[in-house]
Amino acid sequence: MAWEGDDVVASARKLIGATNPLQAEPGTIRGDLAVQTGRNVVHGRDSPDNGKREIALWFREGELCQWESVQTPWLIE
Repeated sequence: MAWEGDDVVASARKLIGATNPLQAEPGTIRGDLAVQTGRNVVHGRDSPDNGKREIALWFREGELCQWESVQTPWLIE
């Protein structure tokens, strides 16, 4: 999955939790589901540039699609 949006790196990292699951807050993906650093369930990048580089490693052109929530017009002006 590839995410985009305003402050998406900070938002994703908050949702994902600390790299070390033992330091990840409860309610985060790693805090609730991971057991050790090498097997921490989910991977996320630390910057948009690194994200673009990794997206190119994992996805071919045309594999990503645009998606917009039906709520977007109600939430964002």
